[in-house]
Amino acid sequence: MNIAFLLISIVLFFVLFFGIGFILNMILRMTWVMTVIYPFIVIFIIDKVRVLDYFVKSKYAFQELGQRITSLASADIIILLSGLAGAIASGITIKLLRKKGYQMF
Repeated sequence: MNIAFLLISIVLFFVLFFGIGFILNMILRMTWVMTVIYPFIVIFIIDKVRVLDYFVKSKYAFQELGQRITSLASADIIILLSGLAGAIASGITIKLLRKKGYQMF
C-alpha cells in the first residue's frame, strides 16, 4: 500500500467517524453511542457474510469472521483503529462541551 494512500485513509476515517459520532451524540444525547456502534460497523466493513447467516448459520459466519479478522493487513488495522480513535475523540469532545455548559439540541 502506498504511504500517501495510508495517511489519507487514516485522516479520512478519523474525521469521518469523529463527525458521525459527534452528530449522533448531539442528536441522541448519549455520549458514547458511536463507540458502542463502531465494532458492528467494522464487522460490516470486514465481513462478506450476510447478516442473516449470523442467525441461521452461526458457526460458519463466526468462523468466516474470525478468518477475515486474522487475515487483515497491518495497514487495514491501522486505518480501522484511526476510525475508533475518531469515535472516542467525538465522545470526549461532547463530554467536554457539555461540562463547559454548551447544550446541544
